Amino acid sequence: MWGWQGRGAVGSMVVVALLMAGCASKTTNRAPVEERGAQSSSGEAVAPSVAVAAPVKPLPGAENAGKPGYYSVKPGDTLIRIGLETGQNWRDLVRWNGLDNPNLIEVGQVLRVVPPSATVAESGAVTRPVGAAVVAPVPAGSTRANGTPTATATPAPAPAAPAAAAPSEDDPGFMWPTSGALLAGFDEAKNKGLDLAGKAGDPVLAAADGRVVYAGAGLRGYGNLIILKHNNTFLTAYAHNQLLLVKEDQAVRKGQKIAEMGNSDADRVKLHFEIRRQGKPVDPSRYLPAR
Repeated sequence: MWGWQGRGAVGSMVVVALLMAGCASKTTNRAPVEERGAQSSSGEAVAPSVAVAAPVKPLPGAENAGKPGYYSVKPGDTLIRIGLETGQNWRDLVRWNGLDNPNLIEVGQVLRVVPPSATVAESGAVTRPVGAAVVAPVPAGSTRANGTPTATATPAPAPAAPAAAAPSEDDPGFMWPTSGALLAGFDEAKNKGLDLAGKAGDPVLAAADGRVVYAGAGLRGYGNLIILKHNNTFLTAYAHNQLLLVKEDQAVRKGQKIAEMGNSDADRVKLHFEIRRQGKPVDPSRYLPAR
């Protein structure tokens, strides 16, 4: 009897052990728990680290944005274009702003566009100290960019009728840069100067005494371009030439041949001529003598 009861007891214990093992296996197969934070060696939770973005470095001159005498760079700008728009030599802009690479300017960068010694009123008028340098042309007999003497053309005779513009002490007394017929007049929105007809190779003359502040093809839409600075107020521009006969920083006389007419970056042979007053395009016919 004991043998049977002993065997039964053992069997019951085996069944109980199997049931307990099954429960244990279910308990250990728990669903994974997301760890919300790391733990220190002591077992305490440590808050996860948060990445902090580095502060954005302001563009050069940003503190001067909107101030008179400063210019904020726009998409598509180059120093040559900014110089034309502000009536300054692009080389002066490089010097005034301490630019290491004149070909590297950024949209939003703010540039000084008046001499450091000048003060600018809220109206935009520039006041320079007494004794400030002005353009001083040298005598005729200047040279081409390749070192050979340039031909000095005889200025076209100016009619006796006065120019339409009111007299100004800064007005250098402009003459027509070529004798060609007028193709297109001034339109502030579409044409910032006059387009004058001619043949390839026709002489292009300096409209007044001045100094070359740009000679090259670096301004899109103008082709081979010459920009003359006449004083602290006026610039003139001569575009689409086939040949440039002067170089930067060269002084020229009124009526001197500075280029030959062409069709560079244009649909036909023509001279595009601009007069800019403090960088702003003005109607050249208001400053030129009637013809």
